[in-house]
Amino acid sequence: MARADWAADAVRDELRVYLRQHLSDPHGVMVIDETGFLKKGQHSAGVARQYSGTAGKVENCQIGVLVAYASRLGHALLDRELYLPEEWTNDRERCRSAGIPDGRDFATKPQLAQQMLARAFTAGVPAPWVTGDRVYGADRRLRMWLEAQPQAYVLAVSGQE
Repeated sequence: MARADWAADAVRDELRVYLRQHLSDPHGVMVIDETGFLKKGQHSAGVARQYSGTAGKVENCQIGVLVAYASRLGHALLDRELYLPEEWTNDRERCRSAGIPDGRDFATKPQLAQQMLARAFTAGVPAPWVTGDRVYGADRRLRMWLEAQPQAYVLAVSGQE
């Protein structure tokens, strides 16, 4: 995959077109979640000891933040961003060695989700609802941003937010 000549963002954009043409539903939902990719070494982009729901504990892993689309007509992965812990974004040489562009700054998982949702809204993805777990519901800025869209959402909260 690393040697393949393809543009991931262009594929994402084409998937949005497909989704609007074939899976579009006035009751569709965008789902925010993350997943962990367990790793042995320290050289893959974003690898760190961090909590992974995949493992159910703190492990050496990468975390991908994902937005999926689900409707009665089907479902598809809509967008993705690699979560980079601050230990990565604060070490530009390490980032360069892993192929991470210089302009990539630290962003929380909810900030990455907001960026992806903004792209989907701009592209006209039809989803009257956004949902996610408490990683996203705990972030007041994301909730306020969704309300300002206006965008209906259901995000889990711990009761302390």
